[in-house]
Amino acid sequence: MPALAASALLFAAGCSSAPSPTASPSSTAGPHSVAPDTAADHSLAVAAAPAGTAAASANPARSGGKAHRTGLSVASYDSRTRRAVISSNDGTGGSSSPGASPSGPASPSASPSASTAPRQHTAVGDVIASAPAPGAPQGLLAKVTKVLGETDEGTEVQTEPARLNALLGDDTARGSVPVDPAAFDVDKLLPDVDVSWTSTGEVHVGPEGATVPLGSLRLDVRAELPTVTNGSAAADASVEGFVQVAPQVDFRYGGEGADSAPASAYLGVSGDWTSGWALKGQAKASTTAARIPFAKLHADPVIQVGPVPVVVNLELTCYVQITGDGRITVDVEQSLEGDFKAGGTFGLTQGWTPVSSSDMTSTPVRTSVTTAGSVKAALGAEASVGLYGSVGVVADLAPYVRGEGTGTVTGTDDDFEAHGTWALYGGVDLTGTLRLQLTIFGTPVFTKDIPLGALHREWRLAGSAAS
Repeated sequence: MPALAASALLFAAGCSSAPSPTASPSSTAGPHSVAPDTAADHSLAVAAAPAGTAAASANPARSGGKAHRTGLSVASYDSRTRRAVISSNDGTGGSSSPGASPSGPASPSASPSASTAPRQHTAVGDVIASAPAPGAPQGLLAKVTKVLGETDEGTEVQTEPARLNALLGDDTARGSVPVDPAAFDVDKLLPDVDVSWTSTGEVHVGPEGATVPLGSLRLDVRAELPTVTNGSAAADASVEGFVQVAPQVDFRYGGEGADSAPASAYLGVSGDWTSGWALKGQAKASTTAARIPFAKLHADPVIQVGPVPVVVNLELTCYVQITGDGRITVDVEQSLEGDFKAGGTFGLTQGWTPVSSSDMTSTPVRTSVTTAGSVKAALGAEASVGLYGSVGVVADLAPYVRGEGTGTVTGTDDDFEAHGTWALYGGVDLTGTLRLQLTIFGTPVFTKDIPLGALHREWRLAGSAAS
């Protein structure tokens, strides 16, 4: 019997809310911790990036190596050759040419109008961070290694992969940014799947009557399970329900530490979920877990970390999974609600370590177990989270229902007759891994994936005493 899983998408940070876009960078430090010298404050605001976000660039040989917004954009990128064409938008976003100020307004004498502003250029050594662009749908973080020449679209350059600390340097950043549910592309893998969300302006997508709070994504599914056949008789089973998730990306960067690695870092996904589901009938025997994917979702939200657009890549596969001996018949409804977080955190002494937690409560709406046997069903979600196309965290969140009976059992939560026992349990499993690509922060390379660890919680929903 399944429990409906909420999605687990990007990584979970130890922070619960993003700084206000209008707040000063030091406002998160509290009213009594403002240093007299505000120039020593290197904290960057973290927020959802606005539409049309400009690229950011840094070059250690120029402008002190500080990242700044530029008037450059990625016109095209070839992931096979790692060649890019960088176009220049004259008179916008500041200049990356030598001698240009990395931040702050240009002086009136330097840029009296757009027509006299210097043309933007890119050079060897530039590290460029870009929101999704042609040929780089998951964003681009690259270092220019060679200027190849000019084209009609801009300057063609050869690039190599870069690290995020080359742009963030000694700055610090910490925040959580909600993911707009409308940003997800959904691939329905079963016919009876409905997707719902609501955004500002009373825009609603999904079935009539499916009320979805702002910021939440809801998936409704109905799936027929493999049939048990005994001679001429057949026993059917089905699962149906919904999961409603409000995901957010959690990001933290702690400035420069030893050996050019950041002092700390965090990347993860967290969120709230609500779900309701029902499992009915007798599912076919399966000694190994039978997983049935019913929807795949993808989003590439861009978060603005100071001047730097950081592209987060989220993949979510929702599934039904059944194991059992094919003998027990159940009729169960249940509602669940709670929260989750999954991700990886970095420190100079311990390196990368996993973070995972889930706090969920459930209420049995109706429970019934007939005959002896066992079954376990989950309505879960596997999520992967990365930066600029590199997967960093994979998490599998699977709330479930498990039923078992011994002897001859016919029972419900209100009444039962049994020569034996029956019981129904709710639970949640959270597993996953940290991937090598988390070194995109500029942290030391680790040689193999790190298990996220297995979080397992189970609680009794209903049952009988031994007879």
